[in-house]
Amino acid sequence: MSELSVRQIRRRFLILHGLRWLPTGLLMPVVILLMQERGLTLTQIGLAAAAQGVVVLALELPTGGFADALGRRPVLVAASVVGLVSMGLLVLADSFVLLTAVWALQGVFRALDSGPLESWYVDSTLAVDPDAAYEKGLGQGGTVLGLSIAAGALLSGGLVALGPLGPVSALTTPVLAAVGLQGVSLLALLALLVERRPARGPGALWASVRAAPRMVGEAFGLLRRSRVLLALVAVELFWGFGMVTFESLLPIRLAEVAGAADRAAALLGPASTIAWLASAAGAAATPLLVRWLGAAPGAALLRIVQGGTVVGMALLAGPVGVLIAFFVCYAVHGASNPLHMGLLHRQVDGPYRTSVISVNSMVAMPAGALGGVLLGFIGDRAGVSTAMLVGAVALAVAAPLYLPAWRAGRRSASADNQPKRTEVSENVSV
Repeated sequence: MSELSVRQIRRRFLILHGLRWLPTGLLMPVVILLMQERGLTLTQIGLAAAAQGVVVLALELPTGGFADALGRRPVLVAASVVGLVSMGLLVLADSFVLLTAVWALQGVFRALDSGPLESWYVDSTLAVDPDAAYEKGLGQGGTVLGLSIAAGALLSGGLVALGPLGPVSALTTPVLAAVGLQGVSLLALLALLVERRPARGPGALWASVRAAPRMVGEAFGLLRRSRVLLALVAVELFWGFGMVTFESLLPIRLAEVAGAADRAAALLGPASTIAWLASAAGAAATPLLVRWLGAAPGAALLRIVQGGTVVGMALLAGPVGVLIAFFVCYAVHGASNPLHMGLLHRQVDGPYRTSVISVNSMVAMPAGALGGVLLGFIGDRAGVSTAMLVGAVALAVAAPLYLPAWRAGRRSASADNQPKRTEVSENVSV
């Protein structure tokens, strides 16, 4: 990477990162409504979407080995191709089986895509300047992600508002645009991401596949060694289950109060843009929450508040009330994630850090899949509002799981003020 400067590497990373999330922003406001338009019930939508969670759960850790063995570029190219195929199939899919295949391919895409671009950026930057502050680029990447999704959602709403294009329904036009942008992302990836290929080859790839069960076992073994860590990961179970309310059920709830799916999709474009900006604002407010309340109490309070916002989405009448609750929900969501991840990072040291983060991410997937199926079933039988209320309870009841982290933090602070003595730490260290 000597031919590129640190600034050039960062610029390429940000461009590729933005292009990766722009198609996602286009799809977010319409994909659930599109599946409903094509005849799926809420239960079927939940089952189809669950395929993504199952695939990501199976591939999350092994695909990290693929990137290490083969290089980041080929894995990212493979991910982009799979994503392109998935979006292309979504344009045409009109049955439960085909739409399940779309979500399964999205799971492959998510698993392959998770991590290699960020790793390429960090490693390439350090190869040029071992003392470079790569954190700046990672922080800018978070900003680019939010802006890209917001821009994609705004464009999606505009395309839906234009109405059908010949035989293409209004809800399908953003998908066509996402296909085009995914193609642009693939071309940009081929042009901009340059790396020195690792010396390891297929043998190392096969070794990483064989080692995957051991890696999973060791990562989960860490949870048995720390009650604090186990409780924090358990939060992710309830969080993943409850997120179905504002990621999947909100569009259907909005269609109820707006009177039509097309109108709801047109509203969701700009609304999603505002929601992601609110999320960014919430994330920016986390230092204040830590200063005022502390990380663990602040995180617990936000779980309860987010449950309350979902109650608002379920019960408020009219699009305005539902969308205001939606915006507040995303602001809380943006503030919650940094607090949760900060608490998680403080519970583990050494080379298992990435494994623990992967486990935290992995448990949210089956929880989200279960939430999609169960809440979809409740929605079909008892109404979307009832399903959202169940999800709201799941979000709020996770709050007490932050108590072990709060107690551990108080003990640590107390120990810092006492003469040093030998203690047994709950942190996982190696």
